Amino acid sequence: MRTETSPTEFLRIAAHTAEHFGFKTVESLSKDPACKNCATSLPHTISDDDRHLDAVSGLLTGGLARYCDERLHAFPGPVLLYSIESQPNSNETAVAFHIFNVQKSIAEAILIQTSRALANELGYNEHTVRINSLGDSDSITRYGRELTNFLRKRLDLMPESSRELMKQHSLLALQDLVTLEHDLAYKSPNPLEYLSDQSRKHFRDIIEYLDMSDTPYEIDSKMLGHHEYYSDALFAIDLPKLESGLDNPLHIRGGRFDAFVERKTKKKTSATGAVAILRERPAPARTPRFKLDTPTVSIIQLGFGPKIRSLMIIDELRKAGVSVYQDLANDSLSAQLRDAEARGVKHVVIIGQKEFVDGTVILRDMEARKQEPIPHDQLVKKLKRGTVAA
Repeated sequence: MRTETSPTEFLRIAAHTAEHFGFKTVESLSKDPACKNCATSLPHTISDDDRHLDAVSGLLTGGLARYCDERLHAFPGPVLLYSIESQPNSNETAVAFHIFNVQKSIAEAILIQTSRALANELGYNEHTVRINSLGDSDSITRYGRELTNFLRKRLDLMPESSRELMKQHSLLALQDLVTLEHDLAYKSPNPLEYLSDQSRKHFRDIIEYLDMSDTPYEIDSKMLGHHEYYSDALFAIDLPKLESGLDNPLHIRGGRFDAFVERKTKKKTSATGAVAILRERPAPARTPRFKLDTPTVSIIQLGFGPKIRSLMIIDELRKAGVSVYQDLANDSLSAQLRDAEARGVKHVVIIGQKEFVDGTVILRDMEARKQEPIPHDQLVKKLKRGTVAA
């Protein structure tokens, strides 16, 4: 396990990982032909005070403000945005990933897979995904009511700091109890028991992705976020302590915040994000530059299982040094095929429900106009033998 990572190396690896999974910078997105209608910024009421709510140095909130101010809301489909956060006067170096306009759980799956890939590339191979869900607004309201009743009956057992926070919201009091490792924190109601049907399905889909991808994970019902910010899933990548016994300098955390976006913009927008922070590592004076190879492969999928399989293949191709185009949030097979044609890729990998069940993929040679089904575990080898990775 690596124990030392320079900020320059961190930013280089983070940017390369982000680009491979389809994330783009504001500069790249603004040049995209799909941004032809990006003429007017999205009004919002995001303030500096809001930056204290996301628990990741305000970087999720900053990304949302950038999304609004840079007119990215005008994109007709999903927006995968990443930004390098390297303020010279800060003692932290960070990268923030955002996915907008994707309501389904594939957004969380992409963020978790990207975060895990980053951790692996930095040498932190032993890690666990910790995950919880507060649910949608109805779920949070129902859970908050039950939690309030539970804590009010035990006010005399609570520390003074928690009692004071009860005056604002019971979830804030619970967060304080969790931080203090107080016994009441572990006896309090479980938020997962109060999820709405929609939120329960959303969370179940994320768990199914974790199971299908053999991701080590832990459901932690006491992993909480500010009730005015987060909704539905929250997650973190837990890394082991260093050999010295100190905490790992890499901190990765994310979640969904749809309700916060609607409250601040008066517009319904699905939003998820994750932030990777390298603590106690001042940012370099210059952000490192890199060039990702122009992809010659497109991944096309249709259905939940095929999306997850595609995500796994994208990660395998990353490890093999093969760049790809993908649009995992797209549910239209024809639209994905048209996009592959327009990009002029040499090969297209197609995964439908039949291929998912059979453990195969369809590999289409776009120049020879031929295609063949092959076992998915032979795809990387076959592509590496050809000219795709060249």
